[in-house]
Amino acid sequence: MRPILTAEAMRDAEQATIDAGTSVETLMERAGQALAEATWRFAGPMPALILCGPGNNGGDGYVAARHLRERGVEVRVAALADPKTDAARWARGQWGGSVEDFADAAPAPLVIDCLFGTGLKRALEKPVTDRFYELLGDAKCLVACDLPSGVDADTGELLSPIWWNSMTVTFGALKPAHRLMPAMAHMGRVVLADIGVGAPSEWSEIGSRRLPPLAPDTHKYKRGMVAIIAGAMPGAAALSATAAARSGAGYIYLHSTNPIANIPAAIVQGQSISLDDRRIGALLVGPGLGREGKTLLGQALASKRPLVLDGDALRVVGLDQLSDTIVTPHEGEFEALFGKLGGSKPERALEAARRSGAVIVYKGPDTLVASPHGYLGFAPPAPAWLATAGTGDVLAGMITAFRAIGLGNWDAACAAVWIHGRAAEIAGPGMIADDLVAAIPAVLARLR
Repeated sequence: MRPILTAEAMRDAEQATIDAGTSVETLMERAGQALAEATWRFAGPMPALILCGPGNNGGDGYVAARHLRERGVEVRVAALADPKTDAARWARGQWGGSVEDFADAAPAPLVIDCLFGTGLKRALEKPVTDRFYELLGDAKCLVACDLPSGVDADTGELLSPIWWNSMTVTFGALKPAHRLMPAMAHMGRVVLADIGVGAPSEWSEIGSRRLPPLAPDTHKYKRGMVAIIAGAMPGAAALSATAAARSGAGYIYLHSTNPIANIPAAIVQGQSISLDDRRIGALLVGPGLGREGKTLLGQALASKRPLVLDGDALRVVGLDQLSDTIVTPHEGEFEALFGKLGGSKPERALEAARRSGAVIVYKGPDTLVASPHGYLGFAPPAPAWLATAGTGDVLAGMITAFRAIGLGNWDAACAAVWIHGRAAEIAGPGMIADDLVAAIPAVLARLR
């Protein structure tokens, strides 16, 4: 899981590295060299125009220009203003080539944006954005240094109109904007370069999870028993149950009043099981429950079994009932459950987890997983075709399965979010939720 740092935390990490004896110029040299290397690998010897701002982001650009020139690339540099930091002035001196004025520069097939980095908190002046767009009109490739200019590093807000980047090269750690909408959609491929800055963080990008191996003497209950309560819309519960089965749970019990057709015969249906059965490894309530499902929810809460709450359950549960559960709200459900919380999406997610004592899977195109202990996971980009009916029910079933097989709340949620995205990649752009379920075993096979 790659660390994610806010702008302030990144500055602190860089300062700690400097205080330990690494100069600013050394860090800038490493960053610029990494930018040049990634650009060369991505775009090849395409003639380049590097746009340099007055700060250290611009300094990285001067270093990258020198390294690309050494590789034989035709490089031109255009400056928005003279360097304002000692390190940036040093980098410009090391470049040694001509520097054009930003306002007069001619376009190029490859443009590298080194105007502004993580510290930006206000919109760019309109003449700057207008001129930037002019230069990009004929470009075939746009690469951003650290962040596209005009993005708030901590919130993902677009402070100015942003062009679609082909690639973004960042240093030391990812920033929240790399994994938050709307900025995430403008990043292109994101490359993280190691420049020797230690960056421990309780925030990180969610990566693949190692799942517990199957013991030679295992059996269906030992592999994990999942119970799912069906409600007014049985199709949603059927998707969750099938996803739980495909995710490796050994026994799936679908608690339903009436039989549900067209689900695997291996899924047991009925009302014969007690929800406080100690064999139940995890219990899911919510998919297709209906607003009248408060009684069923109460029975689930009273069972004291590991609990995942999704969908309609989130609109009838009380905030004081969420401790040690996993909840999976989308934006509307989140607001209905927690009210209008202030701050960025990461701050809202963490505040909700702190107040409730639950692990929060805050769904969306930039899904977050928040722990009451302060850990925050950012989902890597997933295909836009996940935005179709039933995929949230699939995710809920996966989370419940991973909880039942022995993962804790945090690990179960993170594992499911990561596998959910990868299964969508396999299912392809024409998928429906049923196809997503069918793709789960292929992802699990790779992990195991």
